[in-house]
Amino acid sequence: MKILKFGGTSVGAVDGIRAVLEIVRKSHESGERPLVVLSAMGGITNLLTHLATEAAEGGNFIQGLQEMETRHFAVVKQLIAVKSQNPVFTKLKIYFNELEDLLQGIYNLRELSLQSKDLILSYGERCSAFLVSKVAEQYFPESLFVDATQLIQTDSHFGSAHVDQVLSEQLIQAFVAANPGKLLFVTGFIASSEKGRVTTLGRGGSDYTAAIIGAALGAETIEIWTDVDGMLTADPRIVKKAFSLPILSYTEAMELSYFGAKVIYPPTMIPAFLKKIPIVIRNTFNPDFAGTTIQHDSGNTALPIKGISSISAISVINLVGSGMIGRAGFSGRLFTLLAKEQINVVLITQSSSEHSITFAVHPADAQRAEWLICSEFELELKANKLSAPEIEDGLSILAIVGENMKHTPGMSGRLFHALGRNGINVRAIAQGSSEYNISVIISQSDLAKALNAVHDAFFAQLNKTLHVFNVGTGNIGSTLFRQIQEQYGFLLDNNDIEVKIVGLSNSRTMLFDSEGISLAEWKEQLQNAGEQADLELFVARMKQMNLPNCVFIDNTASEQPVRYYETIFQSNISIVTCNKIANSGRYSQYRILKDTARRHGVDFFYETNVGAGLPIVRVLRDLMMSGDRIVRIEAILSGTISYIFNNFAGTVSFHDVVKTAQQLGYTEPDPRDDLKGTDFMRKMLILARDAGYALEPEDVQLGAILPDACIQAASVDEFYRELKAADEHFGNLRAKALRENKVLRYIGKLENGQVSIALELVDANHPFFALSGSDNIISFTTERYKDRPLVVKGPGAGSEVTAAGVFADLVNVGA
Repeated sequence: MKILKFGGTSVGAVDGIRAVLEIVRKSHESGERPLVVLSAMGGITNLLTHLATEAAEGGNFIQGLQEMETRHFAVVKQLIAVKSQNPVFTKLKIYFNELEDLLQGIYNLRELSLQSKDLILSYGERCSAFLVSKVAEQYFPESLFVDATQLIQTDSHFGSAHVDQVLSEQLIQAFVAANPGKLLFVTGFIASSEKGRVTTLGRGGSDYTAAIIGAALGAETIEIWTDVDGMLTADPRIVKKAFSLPILSYTEAMELSYFGAKVIYPPTMIPAFLKKIPIVIRNTFNPDFAGTTIQHDSGNTALPIKGISSISAISVINLVGSGMIGRAGFSGRLFTLLAKEQINVVLITQSSSEHSITFAVHPADAQRAEWLICSEFELELKANKLSAPEIEDGLSILAIVGENMKHTPGMSGRLFHALGRNGINVRAIAQGSSEYNISVIISQSDLAKALNAVHDAFFAQLNKTLHVFNVGTGNIGSTLFRQIQEQYGFLLDNNDIEVKIVGLSNSRTMLFDSEGISLAEWKEQLQNAGEQADLELFVARMKQMNLPNCVFIDNTASEQPVRYYETIFQSNISIVTCNKIANSGRYSQYRILKDTARRHGVDFFYETNVGAGLPIVRVLRDLMMSGDRIVRIEAILSGTISYIFNNFAGTVSFHDVVKTAQQLGYTEPDPRDDLKGTDFMRKMLILARDAGYALEPEDVQLGAILPDACIQAASVDEFYRELKAADEHFGNLRAKALRENKVLRYIGKLENGQVSIALELVDANHPFFALSGSDNIISFTTERYKDRPLVVKGPGAGSEVTAAGVFADLVNVGA
């Protein structure tokens, strides 16, 4: 025999009931002898609760009652043949009349007891099960409606009655034996007391009914049909990457359910657990999916944990005082008091010194718990042996669950790294000795970010999502978006990284979309759906969105974004930047940014500050981290200047080479911005600082390329006239180089803590002699690379290579 239980969403509308009957038909035809347990229609139990409260307060309950009647009658009209409708209408009408009389009585008395409430709520399941049984009767004549008050016996603890398992089993077995060959449609959730009063089994009661019946009949399996594909690794409404788990152990399922997973309620599993009957969670609206099987053991699995669950709203009560130290029975006295008053303690943690106890309760119980504690421990409070209890609200619990945790080292480390990396503060921790569960209390505002960050951290087979906020949509920004779009599939397949641009801004417009801005249509979206750009608001909105694994990309050359770097780091957001201003300003600013990023455990990547797409900063960092000592660094770090001197040969004048470079787009609109060497100076300064030297911009000895008259020219045209007039000066330099079999190079050096940049003559033995085109080159002479320096060479300018450098930094954040 198989037990099929269908929840409220499954029987909430015509399409759902059709799907239920199709599942029953397949089970029936395969010879599984199903017994069907049904919940009330979706939303009806809540409606009945509301009507009962309204009646007790003297409110109008008639309209809600009519709504309930209309929903049930609509199903009759659509799913039952006209000739068979009247008996069904009559029975349902009797139920609604009884319900109306009950509500009227409550209205008259202005009193709602738990016993009355249970009776009112029972009509939800009665109407639903009766209605579905009559629809089924058209296809299965042996269908029989069964009121579970005949089968399940409880005590008189109304609202959440305790089941008499022995007597209930006898009643169930006797009823089934007396109705051989019948297809039973049983009401879930409801039962009866020893005095024959209607009781309810509490939250998840219909699942519990299925488990009780399944255990009594020794069922092969108990199938819980709902509206999700089994039990998932996390709440899919919050974690979009959550996926269905094929197998769970009873213990794992209980842990997940206790901490907020609403698919199944823990007491449901107890009868099945005792009889070792598998429970299968399946989706009524996706019946071909196998769902999740909950069984005695979880089987072999490579997953380090099975799921991440949470309780979204929790209050924490802290008790501190010397009166607890060494006092045997203090904890027992405290928690016995709370248990006696039906206050559920969700989590407990105590300091090893016994000086403090922290425990979590549901917010609705917090004030009452505080009052009880103050009453019970009045003498200790007056004697100052115990401080007044402190309540903290606005908190949540996140729990990771899995039997494999105790066999896998580093589970706690992985959890806390994921939380810390995203700036999520842990207020309290609890871990049982069984190691099935690690629970942490965090701020409620961080719960969504925490769930996603932890899910990414533990399920390595999934892609890690980087949420990117980008400022600057010029050549580099737009090229970066194209490169990300082109490499999207490669990143997913080979790096397990998904990049989502969720915030975008230029100097005019900004746009946000937590689901990701289309990289194919970002220009149109920014123009049509964007709002007026405001950098302060952009940063505030980025923090407010509170997404996991965030990266701020600065693709500008403006000092405006740099002002927000520190606060961005303080929000545990990594920064990738091609903007040199942050690292080449005052040393104090450079140091603050580096220290803040390190303190908050986030990345600060700026490879493109020095060599565009060349791995210069990374090579220097790796050398330093490996313990090597820098002896000397020599570099040509300007693609423009490199092009000019590489082409200043033969009879071509220096003036003509510069003019050609500008026409080819290698120089700024005013070539002096390149030839003054200021940009080169910034790059060398950044390298020196990364090498460990606390230098200021004025400490760099910047040698001139141009004569003073060229630099001081009033306009670009005048500059070119002065440059033409200096042909003899540059011609003499070239002639000297030819005589000595050397070439002219504008070289930056870092040696003995000093940085200088000057025009030099180098011979064929120098690694910079054969430089060509607009390439950059850098030579590292270190203790390990003393005789043959380590050389990095390649294109050092252009939007393609610069964007590629930013892209590489972004991927490194994901790594």
